[in-house]
Amino acid sequence: MVDKEARIYPWGDSRRYNSYARYFRRLFGRRIQKVTIDAGFTCPNRDGTVAYGGCTYCNNNAFNPSYCTSLKSVTRQIEEGKEFHAGRYRHAAGYLAYFQAYSNTYKPLDELKALYEEALSVDGVVGIVIGTRPDCVDGYKLDYLAGLSQRCHLVVEYGIESVYDRSLQRINRGHDFECARKAVTETAARGIHTGAHFILGLPGESRDDMLGSVQVINTLPLETIKFHQLQVFRDTIMERDFMANPQNYSFFECDEYIDFFCDILARLKSDIVVERFAGEAPPRFHIGPSWGLIRNNTLIEMLERRLEERDLWQGCRL
Repeated sequence: MVDKEARIYPWGDSRRYNSYARYFRRLFGRRIQKVTIDAGFTCPNRDGTVAYGGCTYCNNNAFNPSYCTSLKSVTRQIEEGKEFHAGRYRHAAGYLAYFQAYSNTYKPLDELKALYEEALSVDGVVGIVIGTRPDCVDGYKLDYLAGLSQRCHLVVEYGIESVYDRSLQRINRGHDFECARKAVTETAARGIHTGAHFILGLPGESRDDMLGSVQVINTLPLETIKFHQLQVFRDTIMERDFMANPQNYSFFECDEYIDFFCDILARLKSDIVVERFAGEAPPRFHIGPSWGLIRNNTLIEMLERRLEERDLWQGCRL
């Protein structure tokens, strides 16, 4: 009989899911820290190109650290970000410049090149992560990023949010899932590290819908993935809808979500690296139910304990 504690999983370690922290250790052999940047981008569903108002759930201030503002240069934000993280992550041997706020490929290519090159010129920066929308890339931009990925660690991370077109329309994404599939496929085909983000608990999606979406996610050539539970933030379109139609919303309690995410993991391909499985934001931004001040490390401990109790691991129910 194989000792459960000694089990080594397909991703090469004893953790029950393919975690981002272990992935980075395998990739770099050291700790690399992300530093968030707001480079002053917007989105096509904010400026009227495809829609106005943005995604119904979006309030970027809920996720931006205090130093992060487009009023500062990219270089200054990175330097302040390094100081911001120094107390908590003293042993970071390098940094990834994370272009996070809004759609970070939504500018002409020459402007993008200047921003990315500025980030890479900062001492200690070993790569960049670009958060964007599937409808904000094209062949010219992807070809440039493919070349850039030969010089540094580069990740293109797409906000997809749902595999269901009805949900994408409801949250005002301004694109369908086929657009996301095309962007992910074309990015990965160029040898670029490709990630995606999804929300669990969007209005109108049942638990079976969410579990079923994993089968679709598994067909995408993704290297990394982020999930988080639905949260309703102040100063969003979703806040107004929630206040007017609370019956349309269902929220996970923390313990309930951990148990449900075990079922998600059990259906997720083992070669997809799980970068994040829950979101956290300061309580002052929440208008709907929240989990309070519980931190990510605690959530990870809860997830690992529940996986062990249920003897589940990533991909075991494929």
